[in-house]
Amino acid sequence: MQVVIPPAGAAAGLPARRLDAGGRAHVDQRAVLALALPLMANSAVQIVLNLTDMWFVGRISTKALAAVGAVQWLVLVVVYVLGGIGSAVQTMVAQAQGAQHYQRAGQAVWTALWGTLCAAPLFVAVGAARHVLLAPLGFDPEITRLAGDFWFPRVGGAFLGAAVWAMFGFFNGIGRPRATLLVTCVTALANALLNQLFIFRLGWGIAGSGWATTWAQALGLVLALAIFLRPDIRLKYLSHQSWRPRAGLLRQQLRLGVPMGLLPAADLLGFAIFQMMQVRLGTVAGAATQMVMMLTSVAYTPGYGIAMAGTTLVGHSIGAGDTPWATRVGSRVILLAAAYMGGIGVLLALAGPAILPLFTGAHDVDAAAAVALGTQLLWVAAGYHFFDGVNLGSAMCLRGAGDAVVPAALVIVMSWLLFVPMAHAFTFAPGQGWVQFLPQLGWGAIGGWVAVLIYIMVLGSTLFLRWRSRAWWRMRPATTNARS
Repeated sequence: MQVVIPPAGAAAGLPARRLDAGGRAHVDQRAVLALALPLMANSAVQIVLNLTDMWFVGRISTKALAAVGAVQWLVLVVVYVLGGIGSAVQTMVAQAQGAQHYQRAGQAVWTALWGTLCAAPLFVAVGAARHVLLAPLGFDPEITRLAGDFWFPRVGGAFLGAAVWAMFGFFNGIGRPRATLLVTCVTALANALLNQLFIFRLGWGIAGSGWATTWAQALGLVLALAIFLRPDIRLKYLSHQSWRPRAGLLRQQLRLGVPMGLLPAADLLGFAIFQMMQVRLGTVAGAATQMVMMLTSVAYTPGYGIAMAGTTLVGHSIGAGDTPWATRVGSRVILLAAAYMGGIGVLLALAGPAILPLFTGAHDVDAAAAVALGTQLLWVAAGYHFFDGVNLGSAMCLRGAGDAVVPAALVIVMSWLLFVPMAHAFTFAPGQGWVQFLPQLGWGAIGGWVAVLIYIMVLGSTLFLRWRSRAWWRMRPATTNARS
């Protein structure tokens, strides 16, 4: 006979735990999957959203596809750095849920929204500085122009996406990822319709793709707030009464959220520079890399959904005061993320020759070459997916424990001091790159992706060792440190 103890906020406070007939505790795989599957489904919709954007942009031209690829990761870097306060929401809500401090969970959402509102002018300013930021990167002039057209609406309105992400942190943190899924589905549908309207019907071109995302995110934020203020959530979490800004909560959430935002920002900045290197090589390398990045999101994005389940389950366990159980359930999530991503990576490489041509225009002279190169790159990408699962699972479980500063420092060092120089050395031949003091092996796009493989292997192993070290056992729960 098995006794299943339910996750979110149970009296025992221990998520995904079952007891066998002898009273021994085991990780309940079904409970883990019950939380992870809606998060994976939400991530699958995000894949559809990303692939839809790529399909619409690819219909414009291969140069437009390369232009979006040149700045895609850089956009996310801006969101994570300026909207970092929202990164702490899921951790704080999950720990508050485990400790049954429900009003504190509602306060974490409003605190993030106030912080994001304060940062909104910075988003607009960075979006307006497109020529200053993009001109020194040495792209083809047409690609630079297209990237600038996309940059302003996409970055200037990205504070709306940061606010939506904070709302998602609440729903995921209390164990209601279906609300996140609903908002993402509506946003993805609106994004597709608005892409068709803005790019082709109104003739806005690549800028229309940026505006479509911004307006779709605005709609998603309205829907998320409506769910947050529903009567059942107001009753339990007092979401309608905790909206007033409090300086102590804002400072605490910034201390936790800024390093949490810096971790993915440092990683993505490295990838942004890497993708710019491929665009600098030429349109074919840039477009092929963009297609592979978007296609491999089929492995990455659901894997990230599994990893987010780790944030919630670890946070609930710590809020309930049981760090050993947090270790057990977190380690299981890391294993699931690695197994899923490794398997999907191989399947994508096998299916690449059939799928990649769907994202290029048959009339484009560079299309065939971009597809041929992308097919090769998918096999290199397949090699790193398992370790990326270890990387994501470890990072998100550490986030659930509130361990943010050391992991962020590790990622900054490895991304900027290992990955970026190595990618430059492997990609460019003498005279091609931005600097001349590094070795220049001239292996092209394949060399750059080999650098990705090495970096992810080292990063995933390092963060997993940090998780297994249990240094985070000594940290106090995030929700016990604030003064309102």
